[in-house]
Amino acid sequence: MLVDSFEIKSGIKAHLIQNDIFKTNIACVLLTTPLKRETVTQNALLPFLLRSGTKNLKTQLEINKKLEEMYGASFDCGIDKMGDNQVLKFYIESINDNFVGEKDEMLKQTTNFILEIVFNTLIENGQFNEDILNIEKQNLRQVIESKIDDKDIYAFENCINSMYGDKGFGLYKYGFTEDISKISAKSLADSYIELINNCKIDIFISGDLKNIDIKGILENNENIKKLIARKPNYILNNESTESKQKVENIQEKREILDVAQGKLVIGLDILSKQKDIGIVALVYNAILGDGVNSMLFQNVREKASLAYSTKSKYVKQKANIFIRCGIEVDNYQKALDIIKEQLDNIKNGNFTEEDISNAKCYLISGIKAIEEEQDSEIVFYIGNEISNINMTLKQYIDVIQNITKEEIIEFANLLEYNTIYFLSNK
Repeated sequence: MLVDSFEIKSGIKAHLIQNDIFKTNIACVLLTTPLKRETVTQNALLPFLLRSGTKNLKTQLEINKKLEEMYGASFDCGIDKMGDNQVLKFYIESINDNFVGEKDEMLKQTTNFILEIVFNTLIENGQFNEDILNIEKQNLRQVIESKIDDKDIYAFENCINSMYGDKGFGLYKYGFTEDISKISAKSLADSYIELINNCKIDIFISGDLKNIDIKGILENNENIKKLIARKPNYILNNESTESKQKVENIQEKREILDVAQGKLVIGLDILSKQKDIGIVALVYNAILGDGVNSMLFQNVREKASLAYSTKSKYVKQKANIFIRCGIEVDNYQKALDIIKEQLDNIKNGNFTEEDISNAKCYLISGIKAIEEEQDSEIVFYIGNEISNINMTLKQYIDVIQNITKEEIIEFANLLEYNTIYFLSNK
């Protein structure tokens, strides 16, 4: 559980998670910044440059050797998108101090290593290594171009882009191939410095933290010391809902590609300004399309046999629900009609107490499982931090259990169609 959260400097926070049921420590650094068309691609490149060398560990070989010395610790990094924010993620997992010699100070080593990677990067003469940059630019190009290979993700991203355009949530988290060639070793180094000086920084430490002065380790770390406090005007979209207005004309978009299976994505807006609507949305979404007992799964896939896959997803940072189905192209209208019927059924209260109970059990089971996976627990607290929510796992369960049918119906009537996107072969 989260035992402490404190600000090291303005905009730089530490989150300590006490967990003694695992034999490992996990340290995670997040750099969170608003998603912008002009910076999304260069930011997506940065984790892959940072992992290639630091001022003290100048090569990948030296980094790997250091990880081996730490009893085979594992390190990874990546990019995520949370609402209108782009998140650069850096993780290291190592063996817990209880299973090594006292002098090893594994948690201290682990923490210092991840801070070295993120904040002491190898920039010489004001630029990154050009040879490494060219390799990583080619790797990023392949990642962006391969998006089309997974048609489910491709359709989902295109629906989002249709709704939000080339700003914020509408942007692909890895950016654009046409921007890659414009990035130089000097411009990327400048972007890194700009990011480090202005982004929201969160450091998550999970493990058996008893009798270890983590706060002291962080505050005495040289790389932390050189960070500057964030300016008061750094802004993230971290509201749990945002105010939306009903769209005048529902977008209906069809894209033709050589696909074996049609991909239907429906984007729904939640027309509410309520700050505490998120838990009701989760229960509603579980009834609608999250899980094998959901109405979409039972009616579109099982009874009508119209979908290979069907699910719905609630995006709290943007106040949206997305429905995604893989269907035969010729079944488009039938599937769409049955999906609309399920949405109307919930609006009209045509669902049972058993549906509600199944949804709550499904959600609560998932929440309880969070504590059984160390990385899932970190992801949970990351979501709370980025969304500006302060709620424990137990509090989530208590609120879910108290959601009523009337609240679900009220929520269902806040939903409006925004975009219906279909990827097909004709």
